[in-house]
Amino acid sequence: MNQLNAILALAIRDLTKLFRDKPRIIVSLIFPVIFIGALGGSLDANLSELAGYNLLVFVFTGVLAQTMFQSTASGIISLIEDRENDFSQEIFVSPISRYSIIVGKIIGETLVSLVQGFGVVVLGLLIGVPLSLVILGKLFVVSLIACLAGGAFGVIVMANLSSQRTANQIFPLLIFPQFVLAGVFNPIKNLPWYLDILSRISPMRYAVDLVRGVYYWGDPVYDKVVIASPLFNLAVIGIFFAVFLVLGTFLFVRNERNR
Repeated sequence: MNQLNAILALAIRDLTKLFRDKPRIIVSLIFPVIFIGALGGSLDANLSELAGYNLLVFVFTGVLAQTMFQSTASGIISLIEDRENDFSQEIFVSPISRYSIIVGKIIGETLVSLVQGFGVVVLGLLIGVPLSLVILGKLFVVSLIACLAGGAFGVIVMANLSSQRTANQIFPLLIFPQFVLAGVFNPIKNLPWYLDILSRISPMRYAVDLVRGVYYWGDPVYDKVVIASPLFNLAVIGIFFAVFLVLGTFLFVRNERNR
């Protein structure tokens, strides 16, 4: 029970911080509006007929997965902030597992991401993306998975960074290229060999393809849009999650002990 209480306390702390930061909520919704409304609408108007499927929906599913993954991953930057404020030192002297601390942070940032994801879904409904209750339920489940994958990715990245300033410089270099490599806005079924290699080692790719695989399941354009089966994507995400979480937690704890 002590471990569970610690996880819940850390998770609620992150969610509370979000609701107290109104500008953060507004800014987090601006980029999906730009990406889906402006970019998706432009692509749909000009290239959907050539592509053979609705590019507005294509971009919506990509941005939803990207938002869940990136928001949770970038939210783990608070680990660096906590370290600089010595908050993590206070946690680490308490009788709770190091894994409970990390899991609590991931769950907290997952809840934060779900709030932002709700805004993305509302935007999708407003611009006419077909979203039934069944599809919404499925998207909720895979969005949770994308959040957990992003959280584990954030842990292993932040565990190797010494300051929040460094994190703010390095993290965008690791995230933004994945927008293209993961196919958030663009099809990636046919890539040059060097980009294909980079795409396959991009963790966000599997979250994006999982969301699309669930959304387009049974749709005639499924084979044009989805790269791999949802089960394959789940397996890869599971491997990434386990490796990133275990290794990231180990490195983070080691760095804390060496301070």
